[in-house]
Amino acid sequence: MATDRPSLVQYIGYSYGRRLPSSMSRWVAEDLAAQGAVRRHMIRMAIPPLFVLAPLWLLPASLYVHLEMTVPIYIWSLLMALALNKVWRRHRLAQHGLDPNLVDVINRKKKAHIDEAYARRFGPRPESAQWQSNSNPFH
Repeated sequence: MATDRPSLVQYIGYSYGRRLPSSMSRWVAEDLAAQGAVRRHMIRMAIPPLFVLAPLWLLPASLYVHLEMTVPIYIWSLLMALALNKVWRRHRLAQHGLDPNLVDVINRKKKAHIDEAYARRFGPRPESAQWQSNSNPFH
């Protein structure tokens, strides 16, 4: 029986790196490349640092010291998650056998009018410019 959504256990595993069955590829593509993908990524990446930093709140100290110990690390982890969100989502798409360039679909749709105006004014882009259409820093 093919399912189109993961179970709770599958979803938790998927959220932190496990691969889902190929029957859920469409759901994975929507999750990683559709509207709200960055928000979902940030929510998933905001949870693990809480578990790592929570034991520091058990140490005897003032509120100020607790905040001073944990908030900078937590903010740093969120900033790194935001900075690497596109790289991570590309990796996850490739891990599931999907095209990593799906990450840019929404951005391309938003900017399609710019490309159309350019093509009307200057003609189609040359083949030599094709490599610039990919925002993957490793390609």
